[in-house]
Amino acid sequence: MKGKEHFKQFSRRYVQLMAAVLYNFNVKGFAEGKIWKGNSKGMCVPGLNCYSCPGAIASCPLGSLQSALISSKYKFPYYLLGTILLMGLFLGRFTCGFLCPFGLIQELLDKIPTPKIKKSNVTRGISWIKYALLLIFAILIPVFYSAPGFCKYICPAGTLEAGIPLTIMQEKLRPMLGFIFSWKIFMLVSIVVLCIFAYRGFCRFICPLGAIYSFFQPISFFGIQVDEKKCTHCNACVRSCKMDVKRVCDRECIQCGECIKHCPEDAIHFGVRKINSKKRMLQIVVFALAVVIIIIGLNNNGFNDVKNKAIRLCYECIGIG
Repeated sequence: MKGKEHFKQFSRRYVQLMAAVLYNFNVKGFAEGKIWKGNSKGMCVPGLNCYSCPGAIASCPLGSLQSALISSKYKFPYYLLGTILLMGLFLGRFTCGFLCPFGLIQELLDKIPTPKIKKSNVTRGISWIKYALLLIFAILIPVFYSAPGFCKYICPAGTLEAGIPLTIMQEKLRPMLGFIFSWKIFMLVSIVVLCIFAYRGFCRFICPLGAIYSFFQPISFFGIQVDEKKCTHCNACVRSCKMDVKRVCDRECIQCGECIKHCPEDAIHFGVRKINSKKRMLQIVVFALAVVIIIIGLNNNGFNDVKNKAIRLCYECIGIG
């Protein structure tokens, strides 16, 4: 059993690592210190990965959302919203557990041997902060102040993946650095420290992208599910989980599969999720809506909009400006 459990954990690590590599496949960008500006920047990867990273070959959905909202008064972001709807609908927070490079970084930081902050009702309450950050920094600030609030002032992925590498490799950027860059370095260090002491602290308490995907958790096509016929409600799954879950596949579940190996009844598994008829109908409606607005967006040059806005706002993601 231990060998099987180790294999499952290794498999998830492998998927996480492969996602990080594929998201940042522009190796030449790291060598030259330049941002990729190809057509693939018109697509979004599902996880949090700064599009200003020299290796990034596609855009970040959270950064693209803020960019789109900045110009939403002029053009509605059909294509981007449809893309986010589809990613959320198909995967829910599976993305957080398997396809997010910064999630992998957090889990590696957790391996540093220190006293850990254990989950509790307090941490469960704090986990609601990410929804406030989503509303304020990823929606309201872009709409009313025309700035990518989360990317510019908080996002640690932008600082780690883009700000630091680019300012090291591009000497011309260094005179442009100021308070915002220093602030983002402070935020990065603070979040790193948080993640050393609290398992996936950024993911649990801060990340707006995880907050977005959590809305789709009840109706996602794929993910973890519980066989109610086998389940004895012993709560071994909840006790073994390091996230602030109250039950398997609730809003805080990142579908990492840790609960599967702790279930004594073998009642938890991955697969196409079985949901009731009302949720199934909502699932169909959301899917149809996503497809329709993606088509509308593509007909309105939405693909190029995502690419061009990603390139234009890269300095703010880095922490310049």
